[in-house]
Amino acid sequence: MTTEVATLAGGCFWCLEAVYDELKGVKSVESGYAGGHVLNPTYRQVCDGTTGHAEVVQITYDPEEVSFRDLLGVFFTIHDPTTLNRQGNDVGTQYRSAIYYHTPEQKQIAEEVIADLTAQKLWNNPIVTEVTPIDKFYMAEDYHQEYFKHNPNQGYCQFVVAPKVAKFRKHYFTQLKK
Repeated sequence: MTTEVATLAGGCFWCLEAVYDELKGVKSVESGYAGGHVLNPTYRQVCDGTTGHAEVVQITYDPEEVSFRDLLGVFFTIHDPTTLNRQGNDVGTQYRSAIYYHTPEQKQIAEEVIADLTAQKLWNNPIVTEVTPIDKFYMAEDYHQEYFKHNPNQGYCQFVVAPKVAKFRKHYFTQLKK
């Protein structure tokens, strides 16, 4: 089995991880940080907004089961790509919308998907999602991994993560892992 890697930022990494964990073809999802200038940043540093990093998920997937374009379809369904440095009440550059591409093909697909969505005028405001080459991915602290799975009753999980997971399940029910 050949796998590929995608790195996406769409607000809080707990939301993205919880969704992609359920998508058929996804082998693993790791929460972390990318796009900044500080080596080995901590969650606290990233939350302070001074490192330049975004909260991201790094997705390892089987391209025979799910394509990069499919991953982006989910991505643009579960977050608002038109709000600069914000998702809901989460505000700051660490919550920006970004696609960190690993190959020229990923860059091309990301640009095509954004152009297609822009032409469809699904949102009233323009898409502000960055398309940037991946530099370095830093794994987030252990307690962030599988956060929703381990903390489903935590307030943020109930009011922010769970509705995104429910929306994903509704739109992509045929692509859920068994």
